[in-house]
Amino acid sequence: MNFDDPIDRRGTNSTKWDMMEPLYGVPADTGLSMWVADTDFQAPAPVLNKLREMTDHGVFGYTNLDATYKGAIQWWMQTRHNWTIEQDAIFTTTGLVNGVGLCLDTFTQPGDGVVLFTPVYHAFAKVIRASGREVVECQLTNTDGRYEMDFDAYDAMMTGSEKMVILCSPHNPGGRVWTREELQGVADFAKRHDLILLSDEIHHDLVYPGNTHFPMPNVDPSIIDRLLMLTAPSKTFNIAGLHTGQVIIPDPKLRARFAARMAALSVAPNSVGQAATAAAYSPEGAEWVDAQLAYLDANRQVFDAAIAKIPGLSSMKLESTYLAWVDFTDTGMERAEFTDRVEQTAQVAANHGTTFGTGGENFLRFNLGTQRARIEEACERLTAAFGDLQ
Repeated sequence: MNFDDPIDRRGTNSTKWDMMEPLYGVPADTGLSMWVADTDFQAPAPVLNKLREMTDHGVFGYTNLDATYKGAIQWWMQTRHNWTIEQDAIFTTTGLVNGVGLCLDTFTQPGDGVVLFTPVYHAFAKVIRASGREVVECQLTNTDGRYEMDFDAYDAMMTGSEKMVILCSPHNPGGRVWTREELQGVADFAKRHDLILLSDEIHHDLVYPGNTHFPMPNVDPSIIDRLLMLTAPSKTFNIAGLHTGQVIIPDPKLRARFAARMAALSVAPNSVGQAATAAAYSPEGAEWVDAQLAYLDANRQVFDAAIAKIPGLSSMKLESTYLAWVDFTDTGMERAEFTDRVEQTAQVAANHGTTFGTGGENFLRFNLGTQRARIEEACERLTAAFGDLQ
């Protein structure tokens, strides 16, 4: 695939493009959408071919794809991440946010505290609060533009009411790929405070050269009895709209509890999402991912170089993801002013940092998963919008 091929998603019921004006006031016809975390690339050929095969057949009755689907997941995790999993450990949810909700429902009670390392993916806090649990924010330390964890500070914050900790690995929005030592620190933190550890690893396929992602089960096998893993093909292959994610539970006792809750709620996968996942997790899919990652790597370099030339702006160096995290602190501007310049002057829609929790107040998140020409256009607009700082 040529990732430079222009694809216009306006008028296709795209949340990313068609909700840009209602939510951000960025004109639909001239604005650039850089907020929702999906890309503007077509899914890879094996996925499209499988979906065409299904529509050509034309029958969408009840289907049993478990063996093919779960076998593809096993192959992918073993081949790409050196992570061995059992088929019985794999549960399918309606996307990963649904997976988070089901894990909260199964393993915590209303009023329980759930620890987040903030700023972090905004849907976590939203689901925690909607389920009647309490968000416990452990703020990451920004050390020279790189997030780090301070477990001494986090230990002091714990009250005993906390029952779960959610880790975003790799991290969204900061783009950190946590080191083995940092992940061991998270595992030890969970054990010290008797917390279920929910590790969201949805961005694990999008890691840039020079960095290594470690699946949590490979870091510390002793964490297995309290570990829940979240994965999905959605970010990797741009199939988020199929709402198919996995909760992978290595421990049989935790697995039995989750299976019982899934059965009680009658949660079951859809055949289209399963088929697309199986097609994506293939040698052909792997080649496509490698090509996409090289393209995204060039996008981040173009974007970061432009941001670095604008006085007062700095972009965290991405080690993973296609989500740039830009700090406006040194402009000296209030949040309303720099946001207005981005949205109204540059006409670029980006996620507001406040939605990611404590520590995100002076940031905006920009989605770089789009054609290079749009990245270059966004850079020109942002440079002009802050031209008086030059």
